[in-house]
Amino acid sequence: MRVICVAGARPNYMKVKPVMDALGTSGAEVVLVHTGQHYDPAMSEVFFADLGIRAPDHQLQVGSGSHATQTGKVMAAFEPLIGQVRPDVVVVVGDVNSTLGCALVTAKSGALLAHVEAGLRSRDWAMPEEINRVVTDRVSDFLFAPSPDAVGNLRSEGYREDQIHLVGNVMVDTLLANLDRALARDTVSDLGLRAGEYALVTLHRPANVDDPGALAPLLAALGELARVCPVVLPAHPRAAGQLRDISPRVQVIPPAGYLDFIALQAAARLVLTDSGGVQEETTVLGVPCLTLRDTTERPITLTEGTNQLVGRDPERIVKTALSVLEAPPPRRAPALWDGHAGQRIAA
Repeated sequence: MRVICVAGARPNYMKVKPVMDALGTSGAEVVLVHTGQHYDPAMSEVFFADLGIRAPDHQLQVGSGSHATQTGKVMAAFEPLIGQVRPDVVVVVGDVNSTLGCALVTAKSGALLAHVEAGLRSRDWAMPEEINRVVTDRVSDFLFAPSPDAVGNLRSEGYREDQIHLVGNVMVDTLLANLDRALARDTVSDLGLRAGEYALVTLHRPANVDDPGALAPLLAALGELARVCPVVLPAHPRAAGQLRDISPRVQVIPPAGYLDFIALQAAARLVLTDSGGVQEETTVLGVPCLTLRDTTERPITLTEGTNQLVGRDPERIVKTALSVLEAPPPRRAPALWDGHAGQRIAA
């Protein structure tokens, strides 16, 4: 069996690695395609090095652009490649533009399409990722769901039972495989921080960082939180320029590689984020998480994890953060988030 695995952006790397490994162990010929949607070394090469991902077999180098431009570039570059490689199956992961572009090309090529992280729904159509998720699922042959709520979404949308597979969370595979290595690093102490005594923040979604009117209240809330708890914020490249007005009490650092970021999460007293993956990672690590969005496509992190949705209201963010610092939620994680999702997918 010849399988193309597609990765394009930072969230993809952690998801595709366990699938590639398990497919390789099962005897499949695995062809890794990197679309180049994320091309900054801090968002790409460092993750390949940290995770031990081999060099891609093909680099599409599509770069940045609007959603239409980027998706179109992916499709135009991937179409001749899939004709050349002639895979039996193409595996796409997550919900970025590379996922959608390669999914559409595959669906018209005759190869089978497998979507890892199928069935996740925020029901927020203002999120480009929601559109990518729904359309990718629609044209996929294999739907690999990370949680029972995702299975329920797929069933309610009319997918066949033989398409839907509850496999668990591949992000957790990567997290558990690398946790000891991350904890052995001096990441926390090198920043002058102490384990269990700081809050970690990530901000990157356009709805939060591209609109100054939306970003300013979030930065004000972080400044207030920093009065009672040290706050560290690894700056995503798309948000770095907008963070100039943040409180000097908030420690802004360059983007963190995978191992360093896991080390920072594991030792945090509290995490505030607008990332989907961080909601999952904090749940497995047992670290309280506040999601700075009004919706989440990962509701199981609310019902069976350590995550809370707090939106963007600064007063609510600070009030909830102080409450969680005083009385953190109990540690709990969903079933099948056990480090073996990649193996189930390969099977």
